[in-house]
Amino acid sequence: MQSRALSTASFVRMDEARAVLARLDRIEELEREGAPPGVLLEELRGLVQAAEAWAKLEGDERARTAVEHCDAALSQPVA
Repeated sequence: MQSRALSTASFVRMDEARAVLARLDRIEELEREGAPPGVLLEELRGLVQAAEAWAKLEGDERARTAVEHCDAALSQPVA
């Protein structure tokens, strides 16, 4: 039973990691296409949310701290 719970948890973490990587790929694609800053900013906000979900699952303090820093940076007004 315990190994099944660990396996399920591993798959959930992998799904969260894939979501972060997919968001990064999307951001790179938008940059190549010359997307407007507002579109990129929305994708970056989504990236922070996906990273936050991943960090919560991982339970790693460094990951949580990194997400907090990103979140703070994205809350600043864009010139």
